[in-house]
Amino acid sequence: MTASSSLIAPHLHAFFTTYLGQHKRASPQTVASCRDTFRLLLLFIKDTKQIEPSALSLTELDVPTILAFLTHLEQHRGNTVRSRNIRLSAIRSFFRFVALRDPERVDLVTRILAIPVKRQDKKLIGYLTREEIEAILTVPDRSTWVGRRGSCSPADHV
Repeated sequence: MTASSSLIAPHLHAFFTTYLGQHKRASPQTVASCRDTFRLLLLFIKDTKQIEPSALSLTELDVPTILAFLTHLEQHRGNTVRSRNIRLSAIRSFFRFVALRDPERVDLVTRILAIPVKRQDKKLIGYLTREEIEAILTVPDRSTWVGRRGSCSPADHV
């Protein structure tokens, strides 16, 4: 591999145009999410390491850098654990692509892919009692069309 092939820019270009665009046929929302992830990552590296995106090499995207970026998302940008994990997913997807494109970087890729997703608290699903459901169903005014539209009573299903 040449020195220019270790730069991230050609890999990112191929990731977005060839991999996401043609091979995966990713939705516009997925492409936008990945784009935003790398925009934030490149800005983070520029701010913390003073490396311009055009000069950034793959080897400078190591595990400590990625972890610092993910921490930055949560602590300084106020992202939730879910958003952090989505960003990590985009980074992992990129590095899986890099492994196919540049097998010499498989050691770096393996370390990046080993970064675990962060566990998040799950909200408990609340349930309504029968009395609460009946109270909600009695609220619509059934003498009007709007009140009858889509409404049903528990007796309708017995």
